[in-house]
Amino acid sequence: MAFAGYSGQAYAPAGDKSRYVLPPSFRKAVRESSDGRILCLAKHERWKCLVGFGLSRKAELDDQIDREEERATRLEKDFDRETRSSQLHGFVEIPFDDSGRFVMPEYLKNLANIDDGIYAQGGGRFFTLWAPAELAKMGDDWAAAKAACEALVGDTGARK
Repeated sequence: MAFAGYSGQAYAPAGDKSRYVLPPSFRKAVRESSDGRILCLAKHERWKCLVGFGLSRKAELDDQIDREEERATRLEKDFDRETRSSQLHGFVEIPFDDSGRFVMPEYLKNLANIDDGIYAQGGGRFFTLWAPAELAKMGDDWAAAKAACEALVGDTGARK
């Protein structure tokens, strides 16, 4: 079956020793996208969250940079290809076990204010991982995600 992208929402409370669990639907998609159990994570470029994807996305990144450079040229804007390449390729590859458990690097947790748990929001070619409190600060265009997060956190009895 071909990789169909990331969709849906899920919440996973934090475990011990900075371990988190990739929710089952996202775990399955990352496996399909990575041909194994490797999760790629980086800080999102605009939002205070993390972006996650499987290894297959690596092949798309240079094409994305080409498109962005072409657009900048067309709009007569500056474009620093090296900086953008470093941003996009600056993700960390994290192994996860059959249950989806992985250890999140402390610097990534700090960049996104992640502590008690992670809310996962599908985004097609990628997904985002949020601290519920950071998602709650987003604008009205995030109303559905915020409502889903609140309901999922409430279902686990976790605090926001």
